[in-house]
Order: sequence, then C-alpha cells, then structure tokens
Amino acid sequence: MRNLKLQRSRGCSGLQALGSPQCFSLRTDTGSLLVASGHSIAELDPRAQQVVNEVSLSADSYLPEDGSGTIVGIQDLPDQESVCVATASGDVILYNLSTNQLECVGSVDSGLTGMSWSPDQELVTLSTGQNTIIMMTKDFEPITEVRIHQDDFGEGMFITVGWGKKETQFHGSEGKQAAKQKTTDVLPALPWDDHRPRITWRGDGQFFAVSAVCPETGARKVRVWNRECILQSTSEAINGLEQALCWKPSGSLIAATQRKPNKHDVVFLEKNGLLHGEFTLPLGKDQAKVRELMWNSDSTVLAIWLEDMNSAGDSKPSTYIQLWTVGNYHWYLKQSLHFGSDPQRAPVFLAWDPEVPLRLHVLCRGWQYLCYDWAWSTEHSMGDDLQDDANVAVIDGDRVMVTTFRQCVVPPPMCTYQIHLPTAVNQVTFHPEPGKTNDLAVLTADDKIMIYSKGEKSHEDPTVKVGAVGGNGFRVTAQTPELKATYSLVLREGVEPLGLRLLTWLRDDSFLAVSSGEGPSQSRLLLLRPAGVEGLPHSLEIRSSVPVEGHVITMCYRQKTGTVALQLEDGQIRKFLWESLEPCIVEWRDDAGRSVGFPQPCVQTALCMVAGEEQLLGLTDRSRLFIGDTELASNISSFVLYDDFLLLTTHSHTCRCLSLNETSVKGLQSALSCESGQNDETLRRVERGSCIITVIPQDTRLMPRGNLETIHHRALVLAQVRKWLDRLLFKDAFECMRKLRINLNLIYDHNPKVFLDHVEMFLKQIDSINHINLFLTELKEEDTTKTMYPCPSNSTAQMAPVPSGKKVDLVCDAMRVAMENIDPHKYCLSVLTSYVKKSIPELEIALQKVHELRVNPPSVARAVSAEEALKYLLFLVNVNELYEHSLGTYDFDLVLMVAEKSQKDPKEYLPFLNTLKKMEPNYQRYTIDKHLKRYRKALQHLSKCGQEHFTEFLNLVKDQKLYNEGLRLYTSDSPQYKAISCAYAEHLLEQQFPEQAGLLLSRCGEKLRALEAFVTSTSWQHAFCMAARLHFTPDKLADLARTLAGKLVELRRYTEAALLLEQYAKDCEEAILALIEGTAWEEALRLVYTHDRQDILETNLKPALLEAHSNQISFLDSQRTLFIRHKSRLAVVRELKEKARLELLDEDAPDCPDAELFSEASSMMTAGNTGSKYSHSNSRISARSSKNRRKAERKKNSLKEGSPLEDVALIQALSEIIHTTDKITDEVNSLLKVLVLFGYDGQALQLQQDYEETLQLMDKAIPEIWQDGLQQSSTPVLGPNSTANSIMASYQQQRAPSVLQQGQCALTALMSPSLDIEIYNTV
Repeated sequence: MRNLKLQRSRGCSGLQALGSPQCFSLRTDTGSLLVASGHSIAELDPRAQQVVNEVSLSADSYLPEDGSGTIVGIQDLPDQESVCVATASGDVILYNLSTNQLECVGSVDSGLTGMSWSPDQELVTLSTGQNTIIMMTKDFEPITEVRIHQDDFGEGMFITVGWGKKETQFHGSEGKQAAKQKTTDVLPALPWDDHRPRITWRGDGQFFAVSAVCPETGARKVRVWNRECILQSTSEAINGLEQALCWKPSGSLIAATQRKPNKHDVVFLEKNGLLHGEFTLPLGKDQAKVRELMWNSDSTVLAIWLEDMNSAGDSKPSTYIQLWTVGNYHWYLKQSLHFGSDPQRAPVFLAWDPEVPLRLHVLCRGWQYLCYDWAWSTEHSMGDDLQDDANVAVIDGDRVMVTTFRQCVVPPPMCTYQIHLPTAVNQVTFHPEPGKTNDLAVLTADDKIMIYSKGEKSHEDPTVKVGAVGGNGFRVTAQTPELKATYSLVLREGVEPLGLRLLTWLRDDSFLAVSSGEGPSQSRLLLLRPAGVEGLPHSLEIRSSVPVEGHVITMCYRQKTGTVALQLEDGQIRKFLWESLEPCIVEWRDDAGRSVGFPQPCVQTALCMVAGEEQLLGLTDRSRLFIGDTELASNISSFVLYDDFLLLTTHSHTCRCLSLNETSVKGLQSALSCESGQNDETLRRVERGSCIITVIPQDTRLMPRGNLETIHHRALVLAQVRKWLDRLLFKDAFECMRKLRINLNLIYDHNPKVFLDHVEMFLKQIDSINHINLFLTELKEEDTTKTMYPCPSNSTAQMAPVPSGKKVDLVCDAMRVAMENIDPHKYCLSVLTSYVKKSIPELEIALQKVHELRVNPPSVARAVSAEEALKYLLFLVNVNELYEHSLGTYDFDLVLMVAEKSQKDPKEYLPFLNTLKKMEPNYQRYTIDKHLKRYRKALQHLSKCGQEHFTEFLNLVKDQKLYNEGLRLYTSDSPQYKAISCAYAEHLLEQQFPEQAGLLLSRCGEKLRALEAFVTSTSWQHAFCMAARLHFTPDKLADLARTLAGKLVELRRYTEAALLLEQYAKDCEEAILALIEGTAWEEALRLVYTHDRQDILETNLKPALLEAHSNQISFLDSQRTLFIRHKSRLAVVRELKEKARLELLDEDAPDCPDAELFSEASSMMTAGNTGSKYSHSNSRISARSSKNRRKAERKKNSLKEGSPLEDVALIQALSEIIHTTDKITDEVNSLLKVLVLFGYDGQALQLQQDYEETLQLMDKAIPEIWQDGLQQSSTPVLGPNSTANSIMASYQQQRAPSVLQQGQCALTALMSPSLDIEIYNTV
C-alpha cells in the first residue's frame, strides 16, 4: 500500500553540443553523463550545468560529418577510465577520459546493430548486421561468434516422454475441439518495429537474452544464451511481440510487450522461453507504442517509455514515461511523466541509476537533462478523532484506491472505494484539520488538483465507485466522498514533467508545494491559493514563492502547532514560516538555540513533541532513525506517529510503541537500545518484514502490513483503556478488555478508590449479568498495575490512597451492596457470585439465598428461580463441595435440593439423611460435623448431649488431639474436666513434655503421677513440693534427693546436685565431690569449711586443681597452634587467588564468568562462583533434614587444601577458635583465684601468661583475617543485570561480616578476665 513520492527533481537545460543526442551512460564516480550524439561524445556535468569535455567522432571519420551517423551503444568503463562506443557502421571505439584519446579497438564490416556489456563488465556482446552475436572480453579479445537465428531450441529443450497423443489429452475449457485446431501462422513484426536486436543481461551476468526479428517469419523471437554464448532456450511463438526487452535484475523474469487485437500488454517470459504472467497497459487500441522497458536496480519499479502513434500524419506524437510496481500480484501505475508533443522535449534515452535504486535519468532531444529521485511513501489521513476513518490512498494510474480501515480491513488491490480521474494521478494528500481529515486532494499529471470530501449521500458522484465493501447482499457502511472542486495550476511555461512535488495541504484553500529553482542546486517553495482573477475561478495561483538554497527532499506539517519543517538533500533542517506577512525560511534550532540537522538524508520525516520540545523525526533508507541530530536506532523498518505515541517496526520483527510524553530523547534512545522485560507493554512480536501502514484514531488497531493482519498493540490498548477509565467510561473499557483479553482486574487496580466510589455507575454501564459475573470471577489479589500492566510514571491514578483490606473481598462486598440496592432480583446470580468469589467463600450464605428463593419465589417478572440459581451455583462450585456445605447448614430441604442436582445416587444419601433426621438435634449436628470433619464444632454439639455421650466425647478429643477445646467446654471443678486433663497429661508425657504433664496431674490431684513426671523432667523444686504433699519420710526424701542428684550430674548441673545432696540427703562429702567435679572451687571450699572436712582439701581438691591447671595449659597451647596454622594458610590461599585474578585480568577476558567475582579486598568473592556447583548439586539434599543440611554445609566449607571454599572455611574455623576461648573465661578466672589461694603461684602465673599470649595473638590477627574491604553492604546484589555467579558472590560477602562481628564480640569478652589476672601479678 505504498506510493512513489517524488523527493527531488533536477534539471539541466540550455546545454549544447555537437549533433543531436542519441544515448548516454552514467559515470558513477563523478556523477556526470557521457552523451553520444551524431557527431561526438560529450561529458555533461549536471551540477555545473555545462559540457566539461567533448571529443568529435566525425573528425576521425568514425561518423559522417552531416550527423546522420548512429550510435548503437555506449558504456562507461570505470576500471579502464574509458568509455566504449559502438557505431552502426561497425566501429567499436574506446575513448580514454583521462588522456582524451580515441582508439578503434575493432570493426565489423557488416555493421553493428547493438552492444551490451555484462553487469560485471567482464564481457561485451555485439550484434552485427549479419544477424550474429560476437562475444568479447573486456579487453576486446574475441571469444566466439554465433548466429542469432538457430533452428535448435537450445540446451534447455523440453523432454517429451511420449505419454498419449494430443487428441487424447485434456484441454480444459476449450474442449476436444482444441485438439483438432490447426496451428495458425505467426504474424510478422509490427510496421513501426525498428527490426533491431535487443540484448539484455540478467543481474548476475550468467545469462543474456536477445530479441530479434526472424528473417523467415518476420516475427520477433527471444532467445536466451549463457555466459559462454551457448543457446539455452527459445521463446514460443508470440504474435504481436514488440521490440522492448529487459531482464529483471533479480533474475526471475524477462519483460517484453505484446500487442493483442484488443489490448496492449506487458508480458513476462521465463528463462525457458515460456510466458509467465502479464498486465495490460491503460491504452486504447493503436494508441501508443512502447519504445523501451527498464527495470530499476532492485527490481521494484518497471519504467515504460511510450510514444503516441502518429496516425494523423502532421500531428506531433506525445511522449511519456510510466513507472509501474507490483503488489499482491497486481500491477500499479504509480507515476506518469508527460513530455508533451514538442520534439525538443521528447526523451531520446533514459536509464535507472545503478547505485540509487529509485533515481531515474532522462535525456531529451533538446539537450535537456532531467533526474528524478523517488521514495516509498504511505499516504494516510492524519486525524486523531473518531471522525477520521483511517484512510489509506493507493495510486493506480488514473485511479485512487482508498481503504477506510475503521470500517473494513481488506487486502490490496481491493479497497473501500475507487476515485476515477480523467488523467493519471501523481500525488495524493489529506486534509490536516480535525473533522476534515477524510478529505483528500489529488494532483494529476496534467497539473490539476481535485478536492474530494465526504458527501451527504453515498454513490452520488459517478467518479467514485464502491470497491470491496459493496456488491449484492452487502450493506455499504463506508461513506464515499464526492468531487467538491477542481483547480488548475497557473505555473510558468516550460516546466518539466512533475514540476510540482511534495504537495501538502495546509488549510481549506492553501496548499504548499516544491518546484525546481532557477539554479542547479535551488528549490522553490510555492504557497498556492485560489486565484482572485476573474475568469479563472477554478485555478490556483502562486501567492508566495520562496527560494531555498538546496534541494528540498521532504516536507512535513504539524497541524497542532502550524509548523512546516523542510529537509534538504544534505540532511539540513529548515523551518518555513508560512503564516507570517513575508513568508521566509529559517534554520531549525532547538530550545538551546543550537542549529539541528540530520546526519544523513531521511526519506520519511514527521514532527512530534518530545518532553515539551518540538522535534523532527527522520528515517533513512538504511533503516536509521534520527530525532534531530541524535540517532535513536539503526534497525527501524517503519514508523508512525499517533497522538503521543511513536510506533515503529524493527528488522528484528518487533513492533514498539513508545510514549513521547513520558520520556526524553535519551530515554527513547535507551528504550530502543535495550531489551524489554517480560511484561513490557511497549513491545510485541510481528511477522517478518512487517511495516506499519496506519493507526486507527481512538482505537487500538494498527495495520502492520496492510495486507491481512490487524494488530492491537498492547501499549495502545492500555493507553486507551486508561483514558476510558479516567473518564469513567467503564463499558467501553470493559468491552475492549474482554475482546482483547486484558485482565479485568485492571478496572479496579487502575484507581481503586474511584472504582469503589462509582460501583453503581459501573453496574449500570455494563448492564449485563454475564459480564458482571465475568468481572467477578476474574478477580485476584494481584495488583495488575505492578505486575502485568505497570502504570506509566506520570499517571495520577496510582497516587490515590489504596483502601485497606483484601481486594477481592472489598470489591465483592461493594458490588453486592450496590446490586442489592439497585435490583436484587435482577442481579441475583451476580450476588451469588460475589459470595462464592470471596477469599473465604461464603457458600452457606449463598445456599441460604437459594433456599429463600425456593421457599418464597419472587413475583417479579424475569426474576431468577431457585432452580436457575442452584444450577448456576453448581456451575461455580464443585457439586460434592456444595453438597457438603449444604449439609453443614443442617437444613435437610436444602441438602435434598442440592443432592437432586448432583450425580449422586439416591441410595447413597437418602438412608444417611433419614438416619440423621431420627437423631436428637445436638447429636444430629455432631454427626454431621464429624462427617464433614469439622471436629471443633462437633465437640461443641457433643458436649451438649449429656453424660451418656462423654466417653464418645473423650475419644474424639484423644483422636483429634483437641484437648484445649475440650477443656474450655467444661468447668474446672467438673469430673469431665479432670478426665480430659488426665488424658491431656498422658498425651504430653508421650510427646516428651513431662513438666507440663506434671502440672496438669497436680491440678487434678494425681500427686504420685505428678511426682513421677517432675522427676522425669528433673524439675526438683516441684518434685520436693509434691513429696511434701505426699508426706514422704526422711529416708524417702533422701532416696529422692540422690535420684534427682544423679540426673542433675548427668546434665552437668553440679551446683544443684550438691544442694540436694547437702540439704535433703545430708551427705556433705558427696556434695563437695560433686562441686569439685563441676570445678565450682569456691562453693566447694565453703562446704569444706562449713562441715569441717579439711581432709578433702588434700585428698580431692588440690589434685583436682593441678589437673584442671594442666588441662587448661594444654587446651590453650592447642588452640594457639591451630589458630596460627589456619591464619598462615588463609594468607597463602588469598595470595593464590589474587594471583589468579591478575592473570585473568591480563588475559583481557571480560566475558569470563570468574572475572567479576575476584575482589581486590579479598578472595572470598570467588567463592560465589566456584561454590555454585555445590549449591546446585545439594539442592535436593536441602529438602531432607537439618542434619543433612548441616552435613552438606560442612562438606561445602571444607578445610581440605585446594577446596573451592577453603578461605571461607578457614575464617569460620578461626571464628570458632575465638568462641571456644571465650567459653573458658569464667572457668579460668575461678581457677586462678583458687591456685593463688593455695600458693600455686607458678602455675597461676604460667596460666595467666599463656592466656595473655593467646589474647594478644588473636587481637593482632584481627586486621589480617577480617579486612576492611570485606565490610560491605549485606544486601545481596540482585536485578536484571545480575548473574548467578555475581548473586552467589554477594551472598558470600553478606556472610563474611557476620563472621567478623562474631569474632570481634568474642575478643571483647576475652578481655574481661585480664583485670582479675593483673591483680594477682602482685603476688
């Protein structure tokens, strides 16, 4: 659905050289033309508008001096800095452009009729007057010479397997008579055929085709030869085949023309010579003849050079060039260049540029040179309101095919309606003002502008015909336009074809166009308005003509600001102040006053507002998108501006939709350069090669291909939905979201407070029970504005306070209240949905509602019956679950009503229900609750059934372990309470909670059992209390004390054991020995002297002191040795890992996963990478048990040399050493006091010195072990740019400070006994 828009036209007239021009060749390196005439070879420089070089061919007798000679071919040879010319007399001349020397490199006596070089300029083919082809190398060394007309078909001859005869073959619609028809003779070539051979090469240079007139039949045939000049195929007999021939550069087809009895066609031949498609030229019978066909370099445009047939004799024929393109197997006439009937303005040669695909060069007989540059463009309306129909206009000759995408989406060449014009159309533009954007202006080839606007009635204008939306049985919904005005353009005489370009509609009566300037590098801006001269009421005159230095290649207009932006051929941007008293052109400057321009020329431009500043967007033919002088992206295939959005497609097959209000130029640049997230609404995938055609205003659709697909881009959808919700248009938003599968939670999440305040409005707008139920069933606690559809940063909806409570419950309650206020009968099903959908479904209430409908049927018309309500409830809830809930209501009528709708067998539930009905009410409810496994409620009902059911009650309490619930149902002085307490105590004893069991047994009066429980739990205080209540004798008390003391010694509670032995067992010696065993030296001394047992000092206490001293000395020595070894190894490990890190950095390997984990402060960061395999392999172990997890942790942090996490394990081991040293602080302190007391000064001093050395060693090692660089943030580094290794490393960094803090705390505690030690230094 693209048109060809003329971007630039350059002309060069007034030049004169020897003779009349016949053909030319382009010099791609200098941009000049090498023109061959009947006298000379001239080099024209279009930019300087002069002949820069000329050499005569008649001086050396290569051509006659009277100018009657003919040049049959000319070719520029850049590698040789020469130009090759072939004359009809048979000479092949090489003209050196640097030395200006002529050389005849060959001559053919029979003369030459054509010359064609291969695309790679390695070979040249010459057709001679003897109907032969000579193939030569680029150095003009002959390769071969063959006859053009050969009897053989060629190497590609079709093979007939001989199956059947022609009479027995199927002939389709022609029937059997086709087999009996005789072949007709081939008609000779047309009278106006010049009978010259035509040679054309395929784009890859492997084949060339020759069209020549057969001397026997007089008809033209096409033959295909390969690069070795071996015949491959011969075309079938084609009546009316004309002289024009051109091979499509892509290599698929050969284009030629064929005149048929009733039409004139362009036909296509395959390499095997068979016809393969055609299209008809819009010409009458014998109206014109085709001079030449030419494909452009990328095979997208076919140029046809036509000339009217001079049937009147004296009249001068008109000449014109047509540009054709193909899409969806339909050929479109996109541009028509009319040169008139002046012989001096008639083209003599034309050629496409070999480097710029859409540039056409034309040379006229009067030495006038024309150059046209086209670009692909989509002409669509620019409205942003509902009145705009999203029109897209496609030019096809004298027709404009318009598709209104708001009403229909039909693939081209179908359309909504067609506008038929008297002459060919070259440009189309739409009205920019709101409310009139469906109006369009058409510029025809005869310089007329026709205005079409929407008529009051359809089909009134005969020139407008309905397209694909019409026909029998169809109702035409699209309104067709009608012709309102026709304006003729009053331009200066002698204007070349397509004198106006870039036609832009500004206002109702104002147009802006560009024409060629007076100078070679000038343009003129023409402001066109209706003429005020009488007698010319329907003409446009030039009200203002502003010269522009440079060629204007694009022009865009923004209606909201009235800005007209121009782009020159070098990328410079200008602003046209057309509304001022004296229209003028100024430089485009940004807000800072800096001049702005595109780095490269752009083929498509558009004005937009970005962050409050008006900017010009541009897209080059190389897919680079610029905004001013800043490049946004380099892979953009198309873009469209709509409202505040920039929509674009990329070569990575995505469609992006970016809001221009929410970002800056740098923001757009970063958004297009980075990949999007999972819930990024700005991106969606599209089909390969998709391009945006148009966007439907105030809708969510866009046409990415124009053929078959309509896309609802998520960003456009959400933006429009948010607008509707802000304007409280809930119905529009709901319909759009339902159709496009947008989560309906957004209706509430967009602005919860507004929704809750307008629930009744929401219900009245939706006005559909099914839609309300759909909304309720989709409710979730998830906030979609934070997950699925992140709210724009500038949105004010999220600033409102969010109501407290669960979202689903709030919405269900609010809607239920509103529905019951409006019409409870109408919204009955929705009310039931609101009960079911709550976070804790209130099925009992819903069932009760259904039961009320059954008991009291509503008398309102169209009210929901109980049967319908129950059926709907069964749709929402599983029938078995609903049956159980109905049973829990204790309403048997409701249970039967639900059971009847289920698939249950009456033999299953009827006996059960009948049994329940016979029971006492409390026991009945107990039975139901027990059946439903609602044991707490069952206990409540069973407790009311009397003493005869207490055994069942107690069994239920024991089975379900509902002891607390059972105790609450009885008073503390009741026998039932005592029975439950005893059962609870037994349960606690089984669960290894003997002390709690003893307390319960004590309350119940079970003193002996309580005593046993207290003894088991070593709760000796409670045990002796219970013994006193049991009136134990002194002997029993002593036995009890010895028993408890033994248990306390096992638990290393020596002081408590000594207390029991001394006070209750009256055994002071055993008490003293227990204190000595527990190293409670001072308490042992007290008992020794209290009971006058000094003998124990020598026999037990002093030996124990010396043994404790020896153990402490050995322990401190082992701890120091282990600490020094671990610290030394830690330094070695860190040095090795630092060395490895430096080696990685020297290798310049930034992509190595290990590189990012090495830290200058510590090698601990590497643990995250190397230890990842442990965390992965042990992922299954972590779910087993804490013991296995600890085992796996120990395995991971191994002290084995060379293990991945050896440094971490060493630090943990050092920390454990410090903690172990901290634990003996009080023990050392007490031991030192007693050693000094008994005169063991040497041993005390030794222990103090060893302890002090240990302290100093650990204190000095702190900075080495826990370095400052490790004390970083404890928050793991997470985010989209994190890797698994970096996250693991951050967790290891988090663990290091904790180890450091533990070590420092231990060191602080270790310093506490030094004060006591210093006191004894004076001894």
